[in-house]
Amino acid sequence: MEATRISFIGGGNMARSLVGGLLADGAPAGTLQVAEPDPARRAALQADFGVAVGDDNVAAAAAAEVVVLAVKPQVAPEVAREIATAVADHRALVISIAAGIRSSDLERWLGAGAAVVRAMPNTPALLGCGATALYAGGAVSDPQRELAEAILRAVGSVSWVAQEDQMDAVTALSGSGPAYFFLLIEALADAAADLGLPQDLARLLAVETALGAARMALESEEPIDALRRRVTSPGGTTEAALHAFEAGGFRELVATALRRAEARSRELADRFGQEQRES
Repeated sequence: MEATRISFIGGGNMARSLVGGLLADGAPAGTLQVAEPDPARRAALQADFGVAVGDDNVAAAAAAEVVVLAVKPQVAPEVAREIATAVADHRALVISIAAGIRSSDLERWLGAGAAVVRAMPNTPALLGCGATALYAGGAVSDPQRELAEAILRAVGSVSWVAQEDQMDAVTALSGSGPAYFFLLIEALADAAADLGLPQDLARLLAVETALGAARMALESEEPIDALRRRVTSPGGTTEAALHAFEAGGFRELVATALRRAEARSRELADRFGQEQRES
């Protein structure tokens, strides 16, 4: 991948994270470029990473083997149609990190036979510890799948889904998921403060506990329920707290929340695709 020419269309936070991650993985700065309309962002990208920058989407796409579409969903149709010829001429792989846009719509805008990988990263990718799910369209070759995985692995873990409709569940779980954990941390810290702890200490303990639990879950070979049971002594404080969670319908509430997020993800993608077909 070191010599692969990669162009980013859009220079926002996720593109910056990917550029930084790729450089840290050994990609030469000369193989990366970013097309970004905002002059201040272009200057920051060039200063921070030493990559080529510009404001010409077509020129950037024409110079690349991989085009990372890192724009807002509202402008994705226009940008995709703009770069379609350049992508087709170079048979470039297009990786879309535009939220909620289905690969079938991207292929329609880019033209028949376009090799499209749809990616759903989450915000911890900004720190290099994201969780990204990928879906490959029918025109994506095995080497292109490997290339897409290598690029997204620069900002965290990567998994593939076999069916695109599973991306709505991914959005509900990992895409929106950081907010769920922020809410739990916030609730734990507020409850501990009500018990008499200083607010800053309560926040620190809640955050560090969440971090430690996540690392244990990630690094242990034991199932999650086994880890939970290990710290739940019969008749102890943890058991008392867990009984309160269960009595309050905690699991059912989580399941309802994910179902609603998945349904909303599907609804938004359907609506956006329909609006673009009618426009």
